[in-house]
Amino acid sequence: MLASGLLLAALLSCLTIMVLMSVWRQRKLLGKMPPGPPALPFIGNYLQLNTEQMYSSLMKISERYGPVFTVHLGTRRVVVLCGHDAVKEALVDQAEEFSGRGEQATFNRLSKGYGLLFSNGERAKQLRHFSISTLRDFGVGKQGIEERIQEEAGFLLEALRGTSGAFIDPTFFLSLTVSNVISSIVFGDRFDYEDREFLSLLRMMQGSFQFTATSTGQLYEMFSSVMKHLPGPQQQAFKELQGLEAFIAKKVEQNQRTLDPNSPRDFIDSFLIRMQEEQKHPHTEFHLKNLVLTTLSLFFAGTQTVSMTLRHGFLLLMKHPDVEAKVHAEIDRVVGKNRQPKFEDRAKMPYTEAVIHEIQRFGDMIPMGVARRVTKDTKFRNFLLPKGTEVFPMLGSVLRDPKFFSNPGDFNPQHFLDEKGQFKKSDAFVPFSIGKRYCLGEGLARMELFLLLTTIMQNFRFKSSQAPKDIDVSPKHVGFATIPRNYTMSFLPR
Repeated sequence: MLASGLLLAALLSCLTIMVLMSVWRQRKLLGKMPPGPPALPFIGNYLQLNTEQMYSSLMKISERYGPVFTVHLGTRRVVVLCGHDAVKEALVDQAEEFSGRGEQATFNRLSKGYGLLFSNGERAKQLRHFSISTLRDFGVGKQGIEERIQEEAGFLLEALRGTSGAFIDPTFFLSLTVSNVISSIVFGDRFDYEDREFLSLLRMMQGSFQFTATSTGQLYEMFSSVMKHLPGPQQQAFKELQGLEAFIAKKVEQNQRTLDPNSPRDFIDSFLIRMQEEQKHPHTEFHLKNLVLTTLSLFFAGTQTVSMTLRHGFLLLMKHPDVEAKVHAEIDRVVGKNRQPKFEDRAKMPYTEAVIHEIQRFGDMIPMGVARRVTKDTKFRNFLLPKGTEVFPMLGSVLRDPKFFSNPGDFNPQHFLDEKGQFKKSDAFVPFSIGKRYCLGEGLARMELFLLLTTIMQNFRFKSSQAPKDIDVSPKHVGFATIPRNYTMSFLPR
């Protein structure tokens, strides 16, 4: 009896010591976190942040606390990195330590850590490696996908000619075209531009993506644990994502019924074949949940980012007709009017290449980056970030770093041209992020932007319903994403 009592006391003592050591260790680590504004319980730094201008709010805090600081979004503790040097040191120089994925409340509510974009650890590595190799198998980065983009550009030209120069909102025309390129890879086919289900999918994508940029979307990032139970636009955004998930699940079921393991037709088939190969592995990451959410990630990202960049680009070109005229002149000189532009043409078109880069830089699609997470206790500069700490690499602060761009607030293609008018690269051009979690669709997006923009401009000139000086190129919303303003324009045959 005495022995068992002593044993229990010893166990309790050991447990108490372990708890105290853990608390002491955490306090020690937190003591070495980057500085930041004092936070209140539960609401964190909410009172110091403007949810309608979250990016600007964080940049204002950096003016006081420096390029590396800590902020509390509700109960979420986030380390914010500002400027080229801090972001590169973390994401490139310490790539492995900063390779984890942080939260994005709107999408995480659906994904729950599954799929390509918001997974971590071994799951993320396996799904990323598989996705890159499979996209390559279906022509990404090769001539096959270039021909597919050119073919889709032909459908777009036909649709634009059908507008007969009327003023239209280009949003859905661009989304249809860009989405059909990624659809041909993940689903093995394109959609007709009149397909009602396809148009419904695009509305769901646009609605949920736009929500992440709104004030309510940023509020949801802070208080999702409470707001997911309350009525509001966050429920509509989740419903839209569920609709997209249901569509993907239906596509997967169709492929399962007609699968030929010896002849994969698309990304879904390739994943299903891998699932069959690993069905006896108890801990395989190749299962239906990861298939649906990985396909959704590719379909969503492959549609929204390029189409929204082109939307912003058209508005900027109408604001700057001198830039539009120079692009037209270069297209006429290098490509002419009797053949479609090719991706190889860009080597002879430095001005057009500079314009596309400047559209991406100025448009700043994901200004705060997709959140990262440190994978272990990490020493960064003079700080110590505990394992699991979330990190915001502020890509917008890199794209606007005055050390690399002379007038970062202005739209100016000269940012990417040398004194001889030749294209020059910039280390601060990071719209696709950098490091181990950079956007794996970068190569496809670059090809789409060049081929679609040059093909459209080869055939049309742009006209706004406003005078150039009256065109407002400031974004409609800036949050997780930058959303361009709605506008109408006319496509006039050249």
